Amino acid sequence: MKRRLMYLTAMLLAFSAVGLTGCQQKDPEPGDIAGYDEGESYLSIWVHSIEDTEEGQAYKESVETFNEAYDGKYFADIEFVPRNDSGGGYSDKVNASVMAGGLPDVLTVDGPNISAYAANGIIQPLADLTEEEENEYLPSIIEQGTVNDELYALGVMESSVGLYYNKDILEEAGIEVPDADHPWTWSEFTDILEELKPLMNEKDGYPLDMTFPVGETSIYYFAPFVWSDGGELVSDDGLTVDGYFNSEQTADAMNYFRSIVENEYMSEAPIDHLFESGRAAFKFDGAWEVNTVYTSYPDISLGVAPYVVSDNWDGGTYTPTGSWAFAASSETEDIEGATELVKWMSGAESGIRIWEMAKSFPSTYEAFENIDVFQTDENYAALYDQLSTYGHPRPKTPVYPQVSTSFQEVLESVALGGKDTQAELDKAVDRIDQKLERYTRE
Repeated sequence: MKRRLMYLTAMLLAFSAVGLTGCQQKDPEPGDIAGYDEGESYLSIWVHSIEDTEEGQAYKESVETFNEAYDGKYFADIEFVPRNDSGGGYSDKVNASVMAGGLPDVLTVDGPNISAYAANGIIQPLADLTEEEENEYLPSIIEQGTVNDELYALGVMESSVGLYYNKDILEEAGIEVPDADHPWTWSEFTDILEELKPLMNEKDGYPLDMTFPVGETSIYYFAPFVWSDGGELVSDDGLTVDGYFNSEQTADAMNYFRSIVENEYMSEAPIDHLFESGRAAFKFDGAWEVNTVYTSYPDISLGVAPYVVSDNWDGGTYTPTGSWAFAASSETEDIEGATELVKWMSGAESGIRIWEMAKSFPSTYEAFENIDVFQTDENYAALYDQLSTYGHPRPKTPVYPQVSTSFQEVLESVALGGKDTQAELDKAVDRIDQKLERYTRE
């Protein structure tokens, strides 16, 4: 309980007495709920979505098929607890239930928060999976869900970020795109951006459509520059940032971004639809950009280039990954049943459904192989190859929100503000260490 309270303090969440009421977990009797019969083990499950959305309907159908497949053994009862515009709502209820009791058997967890939920006793390790079962998932999914060598969560979906390019512009400039195993290095990409400047000036644009947005997007898009240089933002156990977050590799990445700004390869102030209007040769954006261009900007000839790597890249994983996963709560008394439900909700059938209904990438090889677009469309195929070959989860640490916020703040202050890189990184380490004290003190 002490750790759970520490978690609430760390997240700076406050709950009123009203907010803490009604959190007790359901304990229905067979027959109280349609489909729940004698002899079945009851499993409650919370998801972070509205029922009437495509994503919510996908979860609902996955629960229904689970109940059909396990009829007579398990009955899963889904509850929709949507997030609000600020990202609360769902997390508020989870944390209120930590204090008051009443967590479900299974709940959804955003990938970067799995370590925090594990460290604070909100979720527990899943029952053992066979090697064959683990191998059904992309490596990034297993790595994301593993904390201290124990598997806590399995993602139903995966996501990534693409380095998109305008084929017509690169053809006009005579620039060829490398294959995925031989991406442009920072130096090579800089030379290409410099080469493109005169052409993009004629088009009233920039070589690169890139911003350093507030929030989670910055670390999601740009931590790969640290990883490809051989760095990590936190230690393997997630409890040390000094020597990692403020390492030479992190400083190199921050300085590279500053050089992009200083050389005017990008606009300091965001310009809406710069790439989509044909006034930028490249753009970093989420996987959703493919569908956006296809449906709203069909005149753009879109391509996906390999993510740019440090000149020191050794061939290791480095590209962005991470999305929502299913985990067993610490309060479930049926870890075997909860694990079966987690596997079902994240498995191939559910993954195909989440793609067909919500256009979210699935998490298993089987799902990708049974969705035609990932075989027939070169851009979706490139993103899948990037995920399956080079996917690298975001830092695993109980103070992930502080790490994410600090990354964004340093990136902005260095790249846009021109502040001293090492000084900004060291100050960020001090701030993160203050949050880590609750986990590192004896």
